[in-house]
Amino acid sequence: MRTIKFLIQKEFLQIFRNKGLLPLLFVAPLIQLLVLPLAADYEVKNISISVVDHDHSVYSRSLISTISASGYFKNGGYSSSYKKSISQMEKDKADIILEIPVDFEKNLIREGGEKLFVAVNAINGVKAGLGGAYLARIINQFNEEIRMKWISPSRFNPGPVIEIVSSTWFNPYMNYKYFMVPGILAVLVTMISSYVCALNIVKEKEIGTIEQINVTPIKKIHFILGKLIPFLIIGLVVFSIGLFAVGRFVYGISPLGSIALLYAFLFIYLIALLGFGLLISTYSDTQQQAMSIAFFFMMLFMLMSGLFTPIESMPQWARIIAQSNPVTYFIQVLRMIILKGSNFNDIKIHFLVITIFAIGLNGWAVFNYKKTN
Repeated sequence: MRTIKFLIQKEFLQIFRNKGLLPLLFVAPLIQLLVLPLAADYEVKNISISVVDHDHSVYSRSLISTISASGYFKNGGYSSSYKKSISQMEKDKADIILEIPVDFEKNLIREGGEKLFVAVNAINGVKAGLGGAYLARIINQFNEEIRMKWISPSRFNPGPVIEIVSSTWFNPYMNYKYFMVPGILAVLVTMISSYVCALNIVKEKEIGTIEQINVTPIKKIHFILGKLIPFLIIGLVVFSIGLFAVGRFVYGISPLGSIALLYAFLFIYLIALLGFGLLISTYSDTQQQAMSIAFFFMMLFMLMSGLFTPIESMPQWARIIAQSNPVTYFIQVLRMIILKGSNFNDIKIHFLVITIFAIGLNGWAVFNYKKTN
């Protein structure tokens, strides 16, 4: 224990002497946590719509006002012809074209129906699908309002009515930031624990100080623990600041589940990811090599973790990769404990998987580290 204590003191001295490393460890994650949830919002808004109104009637103006007041669309301008609107779409100034035919109001009143033409720019499939769905819903609602005006109350037959009342659980206001903040916090903690730990050991290889450690009677396990524990403590501190300072006071997120359970899982997860960083360092001779390897795995970890796209919507081969990704389990557990208040029985499989990751990665790192390097 005395040997490990001195190694930990040495690591903290090296960390706090490095003036460029401190902002990377503490300032950068907080700035990213403040900015990224504001930008990573998958709710599609401000869809530019170009309107070709050939009717210029009360009903056509009412429909256009209803679309503009929905909050999902912004007026991309009025055009006198469909050809001019297509030109706007080609210049990326319009996402949707709505063409209202001549005698729109007259046909609605006399014939009881009329057709509208909608063209959607489908380069961005998600935006096109949601934008088209929003517009169709608004037009249907406008249609129902017109029908209610035409039908006199005496024509309704009294009868039983089914009333539907919706209840939203875990995120009552459907605030997307509540969903994204735990996931982004998981990614930031992952990057710090793996990146910095890997670079720390490789830096000692480059400057030659690791050779001095190799000639000492320090055991491999002592060296690994001396490298792992300081970054474990830093990871816990960064997570705490991100969750309670930024998450609670900036975004209003308070964990519904057990804080002790959350930190118990975080502790095992950090050991697993620090072991991964140590493993990268044992295979790398330069910081450039370590950064390249870590960047490759970090991209896979982030993209295949369910942070941006649901795992259920991935193809089968991608699901297998996601299930072998430790970040996947960490993001799921954070969202389950923080937002749903899940208990140990709900995440016991996640605990088991991360424990296997921690034992396997750290055991591999200890086995692969050779004092004769």
